[in-house]
Amino acid sequence: MAKPVDVVLGYVLVEEDGGSFRGAVLLTDHRGIPRDFRYTDPISPSRVEKVLYGGALDVYLKEEVILGSLLGAVELRPALWFCRDRELLRSFRSRVSSPVLVLQESPHAPLDHVGEVLPQGEGSVFLVQASPLAAPLRVELLKEDGARIQDMALTLQQITETMDPLEPFSRMRKALQIVGEGQEDA
Repeated sequence: MAKPVDVVLGYVLVEEDGGSFRGAVLLTDHRGIPRDFRYTDPISPSRVEKVLYGGALDVYLKEEVILGSLLGAVELRPALWFCRDRELLRSFRSRVSSPVLVLQESPHAPLDHVGEVLPQGEGSVFLVQASPLAAPLRVELLKEDGARIQDMALTLQQITETMDPLEPFSRMRKALQIVGEGQEDA
């Protein structure tokens, strides 16, 4: 078993729920232990804002207001950033120096060997076999980062030895729910 890399990983979650927008960033070490956590309060646009911004409102709130403020608040610089929303990919990548991956589960059967990378069609979507028994991870990135997919796959393989790389997203959702309910100290 290879020694896990000692890296900082960045997770970003931006969500819309019932007309209200919120977001969080969680930085962890290679074991999933939190190094920093930041979040935004829910943002509920007024009727006038909805009219004035029109179809650009979601993009503005998610990219400019939430993503911009979260990334501006963190002091550590992760080796890899993970998000769930492919619509944020280009804006997110333009704000950070490290690669940004849209990381998701896949229904695909395990690939032949750990570390295997299987391109999915044309573009920048790959299946990455990060652990020996689990389904491969579905990874999407910008084409300009595509040449580095093997390095990213190796990092995913190494961190998967000590953590589930998808699990921090569920912790972030739970933390946002607790904060939203005003139960921070409960």
